[in-house]
Amino acid sequence: MEIVTTIAPLALAIIMLGLGLSLTIEDFIRVLKNPKEFFVGLICQLILLPIVAYLLIIILKTPIELALGVMLIAAAPGGVTSNILTKFADGDVALSISLTAVISLISIVSVPYIVFLSIELLDIEFVKKEISMIVISFKMFLVVTVPVIIGMIIRKFANDFVLRNMKIIQRISIGLFIIVFITIYIEEWNNILMFLLKAGTIALTLNIIMMIIGFYTAKFFISGAAQRRCISLECGLQNGTLAVFVGTQLFGKDLIYMVPTAAYALIMMTTAIIFVFLVKKSN
Repeated sequence: MEIVTTIAPLALAIIMLGLGLSLTIEDFIRVLKNPKEFFVGLICQLILLPIVAYLLIIILKTPIELALGVMLIAAAPGGVTSNILTKFADGDVALSISLTAVISLISIVSVPYIVFLSIELLDIEFVKKEISMIVISFKMFLVVTVPVIIGMIIRKFANDFVLRNMKIIQRISIGLFIIVFITIYIEEWNNILMFLLKAGTIALTLNIIMMIIGFYTAKFFISGAAQRRCISLECGLQNGTLAVFVGTQLFGKDLIYMVPTAAYALIMMTTAIIFVFLVKKSN
């Protein structure tokens, strides 16, 4: 337990630093130039995804010890993984980066709000009572917003160096993401299989439904195939490391409640790779 609670904040901060290194002011200005595409992706991620997750919890009668974990991963916005897989799928990488950049900054408010609203709606009592939404938001600001800003400043003054090493930076981010979840699986191995069976169904259902919703919502409002692929992947790929960080703040060392996050992380990578393969085959 100690390993995950120790490395999750550090891993998340480094991953967000890597995100900041990949960003420029232009990535934020692009939102103003193409607001329609951006807001379709934002609404799918920040509004539709948590609503669908909550409805699935009710419909599938998800055990209460797993329900908040489902809402936690549903609240966490996509990370750098979505940017990389969007590129492989010949999607709109610029849109993916803009969505990741803006929603990651919004997440310091949106994630605590969605999680604490879920606690109230689901009448959950096992969360640490002394943790408040303001405290979570402040901690997220320190490990999400501050590293992104530092990364953008470094990019501003060392642009050529950063661009030359961008692939290495992306690999480090993905590697840290994998390490966090391998650690969860190892530390909770005695209970993991039983809970994965329970969490796997809703995680898989949520992932597939949201990729479909993202794709067809984008198809209805946006004509470009590249944008549809981008938004579909953005809806399916969540920032699992961020979810783990917030989870450790809520649950302390009791990681069993974060099993849905671990299950979703495994499933989302599988479905995303299948999606990329199908897109490549159709081309």
